Amino acid sequence: MTGSKRREELINTIKSSTSPISGKTLAQLYDVSRQVIVQDIALLRTAGYDIISTNRGYILNAPHTITRVFKVSHTDAQTEDELYSIVDLGGTVVNVMVNHRVYGHMEAPLGISSRLKVKAFIDDIKNGKSSPLKNITSNYHYHTVEADSEKTLDLIEKTLEEKGYLITEV
Repeated sequence: MTGSKRREELINTIKSSTSPISGKTLAQLYDVSRQVIVQDIALLRTAGYDIISTNRGYILNAPHTITRVFKVSHTDAQTEDELYSIVDLGGTVVNVMVNHRVYGHMEAPLGISSRLKVKAFIDDIKNGKSSPLKNITSNYHYHTVEADSEKTLDLIEKTLEEKGYLITEV
């Protein structure tokens, strides 16, 4: 199991648990060392998950949110507008994903939930720290977007569609 897949399952396990889950239990469940679990928890926190460590184990401190995956395409110049469109309506851009014909599925956590975080992301791109992942797939990419309700996600979807960023599969 890849690290990103394990972290995805790890967050779902913690989220669905009714009581704290120890690092030792998680390590046994995923057949990895406790240190790997500690590193995964750190990466999940960086991705925006509010995971609390208690003396009895890990719990997720999170309001009820739902997610939806959007397939989008836009130019580099439109990246900022796309991200602002999502966060201004109350969404959090959890990640970016691409499906490359040679390299397969690639995913990177973003955790962009505000204009300030959009600006920091755009500044990193402009300062040459990195290039958008979408550039390896001719601008096509996916975002998992988290929000407080279906209504908010519907609004985000409508806005992305109106701006021409949303790709609908037929």
